[in-house]
Amino acid sequence: MSEHRAGFAALVGRPNVGKSTLLNALVGEKVSIVTPRPQTTRHRIVGLVTTDQAQIAFVDTPGLHEGARRALNRAMNRTAASALADADVVVFVVEALRYTSEDAAVLQRIVEARRPAILVVSKVDTAKPRERLLPFIAELAAQHEYRAVVPVSARKADNLEALREAIIAALPESPPLYHADDRTDRDLKFRIAETIREKLFLELNQEVPYGIAVEVEQLVEEDGRLIASAVVWVDREGQKPIVIGAQGSRLKRVGTAARREINLLTGRRCHLELWVKVRENWADNAQALRTLGLE
Repeated sequence: MSEHRAGFAALVGRPNVGKSTLLNALVGEKVSIVTPRPQTTRHRIVGLVTTDQAQIAFVDTPGLHEGARRALNRAMNRTAASALADADVVVFVVEALRYTSEDAAVLQRIVEARRPAILVVSKVDTAKPRERLLPFIAELAAQHEYRAVVPVSARKADNLEALREAIIAALPESPPLYHADDRTDRDLKFRIAETIREKLFLELNQEVPYGIAVEVEQLVEEDGRLIASAVVWVDREGQKPIVIGAQGSRLKRVGTAARREINLLTGRRCHLELWVKVRENWADNAQALRTLGLE
């Protein structure tokens, strides 16, 4: 009988490379929100995979990005950098056939962190032309001494088992770090706030980019129902009517979409109340970032 292994595997990469989609596919449950927008992930989120022989604590991190002008972006970079420094193994996620200066900057951080690293080439199902894929992977693999190089498709669940096995092999011998039934380290309040933020990002598309945060102020259970009251923070007065929409139509659509997903997540009916409030330039305000759990 081999020893039990457990530890932290940090998923790192540039923004929008598919880390959250990969995390959810590896865990087999949605623990991190996903939108087509870069820098959707703002927090360090742990997703857990537990087997008889091992426990992997996957750490989803904000995309490491250059030219971080706002306090929010700098805080996100710090979150990603600290997760990288604390990891037992770093999982460097690169998009198939697309390697940019931001990817190169992430690799430089991995080299400096001196952690064991696994290279994951993601979205291989969409790579065209196919014949360029193997030379692309070979070129990346030669840049660093990786423990393993694994091409995957999170969308099609291709090669995920091989990736889990490669990660487990790089983890230290250790008893489990979390309860076997846990899927994430985040509580329900956080997951509800993130679900609302995801629906806002999908609904608003380009209109109100990063000036949005969500805070669940109250969460109670009544007659088997969850009652949640949440504030959508915007950082300028002019954004408020955009988020609310004509006769409140947009906020209503967001609330309906979020409520459906929360019902599925909790297995209970949820009553959701949403309010939109202005907190001028919160993304540049260190105290506001701390209040919202972003620092």
